[in-house]
Amino acid sequence: MHLDYKCNLGTAPVHGGHGKIYLVVDNRILVISYGNIATSEPESKVFFGPGPGRVAEAEIIGLSVSTLGSTIYINVKNRGLFAYHSHGRLIWSVGPVLYQFGYRQGCRKNLTDCYFASVPVLDQCEGSIYISNTEGELYCLSVRSRYFRWIQDFSSLDKNFTITPGNNGHLFVTFPAKALVLALDVFSGNVLWQRSIGPLSKVDSAPVVDSNGWISIGSLDGFLYSFSPTGVLKKFSRMNAENSMIQVGPFLDCSGFAIYSSQIEMEGKVSRTIGEYTVVSAIRPKAALFTVLVPATGSIYWSESYPGHVSTLFSESDLSQFVMNEEILLAFLAASRIGTPLQCRTIGQKLASSCSQERTKLVSIYTGNERAIVLFLLFESALLLVLIGLVRFCCTFWAKEKLKDQGLGSFLDKRCSLRLKKKALDRTITELEQKVAEETVDNEVFEKLGDIVRERECIERKLSTTYSLGRDRTHSRPKSVLPVQMGKAKSYSFQDAKQKNVTMFNTLSDTSSGEISSEGETNKETYSG
Repeated sequence: MHLDYKCNLGTAPVHGGHGKIYLVVDNRILVISYGNIATSEPESKVFFGPGPGRVAEAEIIGLSVSTLGSTIYINVKNRGLFAYHSHGRLIWSVGPVLYQFGYRQGCRKNLTDCYFASVPVLDQCEGSIYISNTEGELYCLSVRSRYFRWIQDFSSLDKNFTITPGNNGHLFVTFPAKALVLALDVFSGNVLWQRSIGPLSKVDSAPVVDSNGWISIGSLDGFLYSFSPTGVLKKFSRMNAENSMIQVGPFLDCSGFAIYSSQIEMEGKVSRTIGEYTVVSAIRPKAALFTVLVPATGSIYWSESYPGHVSTLFSESDLSQFVMNEEILLAFLAASRIGTPLQCRTIGQKLASSCSQERTKLVSIYTGNERAIVLFLLFESALLLVLIGLVRFCCTFWAKEKLKDQGLGSFLDKRCSLRLKKKALDRTITELEQKVAEETVDNEVFEKLGDIVRERECIERKLSTTYSLGRDRTHSRPKSVLPVQMGKAKSYSFQDAKQKNVTMFNTLSDTSSGEISSEGETNKETYSG
């Protein structure tokens, strides 16, 4: 279909699912809806940016589409990252600087000229977005919110790098100028491993990750570098590496396990190292070799040269009417499934395969002497129980009615005076008990002893209820046996000096006689008062 706009050659069309393609043209984003091509013409409309005939001032750096969430993420230069629903509704937006809890996040070294500078990259397994700024910082965001999960600063290596999601718990960062590949942990942003590769052809060179978790990238030194998820290297070359180079690709096949790569044979090639950089010069390509291989196993399923059988295939197709470079030719080979015996899989099947490779690592936060750790945990638990008890005691204590009425000072003074009075009564009772046990006493002593006992019981009742340190509760008054009066008789129980139970009965009469009986003895003694 013909569009009245100029396409951005640096940004490829993005498939949006449900019969939609998103295309960046003249700093606008067009959405092209196509159904059955045989029965209806595709339709296009402006999804983001001004309408036809109006000047678009904002520069669109790149976009990504989440087919699972029907969300489009657009990076606009000097404005930020925007998340739109497929219906055109803005969900959220965020810039490279965010203030959270009083701290500034992002653009740590340069706040003035800092903005998002890369295409937003999606990790479908983790639901994360990765994007970099002009200062060499890599951001990780959630697809559902505008807040940063982590920020990693790579400015010490280089400010320009490409981002490749592994969809398997790994994120790969490539530094084309330094010829370095880093594997990051998607949860923390920490570097898992770092490997060197040969010189790359473009500043935006990026590897591909297959469903086995292997990452592959071609180099100008003539080798295809493939790394396992743990960083194990395999190098592939079907030609003499001294006179060949890999400038583009590779591309994944429809199964997700194999890759299409191309190796160009040159008439001459010279490599020289200048400082940290390697410069490769070559003249006149002679031939190209296209290969389908599985990096994990090293199996090669198909290999053809150009010119040769491949040139015959394309001369007989409509592609012969277009001017194509090596990258476009390799992309069409991968799309046509030439030479691969592997069965194609859907995007969902590929994601399920790669996401299942992720393993959650159990990190132990305790190191050292295990016995000391166990003792510390026991001490910590005991301390926690003590604190719980103290909190409960304080809540109970401050809920007492007397404490609310009198205040803490008066309450403690009253409690102290009651305790002192109880001690004094205890001493008096002890003295009277000894006096009764050793000599004959009159009725006044018994009455005095009974009054003192009742007074002590009253004080004990107050100390255990209203003036206690615990909860207020009703206290039933116990039946006292000191003294017991039945008619004209009184009795009093105590222990004598020999720790024998003694009960004294005193009968009121004109002669005031008293009787003492000792349990455990057969004899009885009667004293006249």
